[in-house]
Amino acid sequence: MVLELEHVSHVVGGKTHLYDIDLKLVPGAINVLLGPTQAGKTTLMRIMAGLDRPSSGRVRVDGKDVTGVGVRERNLAMVYQQFINYPAMSVFDNIASPLRLQRVDAAELRRRVHEVAATLHIDHLLNARPGELSGGQQQRCALARALVKRASLVLLDEPLVNLDYKLREELRSELGTLFADGQTTVVYATTEPQEALLLGGHTALVHAGRVLQHGETLAVYATPASVDAAVVFNDPPMNLLPATLGEGRQLRLPFGIDVTLARDGLSAGECRIGIRPSQLRLAPVSADSIVVPCALELAELSGSETYLHLNTRHGGVHLVAQLPGVHTFELGAALDVHVEPRELFVFGADARLVSAPPGVAHGTH
Repeated sequence: MVLELEHVSHVVGGKTHLYDIDLKLVPGAINVLLGPTQAGKTTLMRIMAGLDRPSSGRVRVDGKDVTGVGVRERNLAMVYQQFINYPAMSVFDNIASPLRLQRVDAAELRRRVHEVAATLHIDHLLNARPGELSGGQQQRCALARALVKRASLVLLDEPLVNLDYKLREELRSELGTLFADGQTTVVYATTEPQEALLLGGHTALVHAGRVLQHGETLAVYATPASVDAAVVFNDPPMNLLPATLGEGRQLRLPFGIDVTLARDGLSAGECRIGIRPSQLRLAPVSADSIVVPCALELAELSGSETYLHLNTRHGGVHLVAQLPGVHTFELGAALDVHVEPRELFVFGADARLVSAPPGVAHGTH
């Protein structure tokens, strides 16, 4: 099933929520909508589902205009972050409810309910009611009800956000297995770049009601088309620094360091340099490493990682470094951080990507 949005906009009460969006989903694959809260992801999904009608533009399915077709007339299923189950019905009956509406015969209904329940590890709970289940089990019930329909389009609006970390990891990996046969087009909305990378497939970066970039997930991550795209697809955000490109590809960084970039296609002028927090290290990787003297403002522990908030000792530039493992430092400690010139992103004065680190695929803009 091929779903395509053509010049779709959405205005409510004079406020624009979506601006002239063109987006073609990759059929039979996971399509991630990645963006911050209130970026427009849910509005996009509601228009895809037929729950809302665009203010302008068209929605096409397999080339047919379905802009005015309601949700009940479309072969789709949708799961929200706030899972919805029927409290008076058993888990079995919750899952079976869409099949009963489709008048599926009893034997086939039972077989499909047990099959999807087993896949989501809730087959032992089919006689229970939703109120007897944990939050994770209730979300699995809601997912099972959506999946049992075997819809050609499944819309998942941050379906795991309210679950604990371990359960999110389990369900995320199960989703990839569930849709591995390529029979279903999946749209998965998330605010977390790491989740998009784990799901793979294709990603559309959504920001302030616009789609900034769309392509294979790893390619979009490797070559963000603009400063905004780089910010959306990094957590913690990419370090962005003003810089100047001189003749001979000489780069002047704001902390008083010059470096020559061995790349083609660079023009002299003002630019911005992007450095991913994970690319700032406490030890050099090569003889070409740039050494940046800093002072530590704050150290944050996050699971198995440490985030260092740093100020450069020349120019007072703020940097965030993401280090693997747990590290302890005294506040105000002098630290030298290292970055490889080959890992720098270069954005032009118009905030568009000029040069990405060599050896990576390019995402679709």
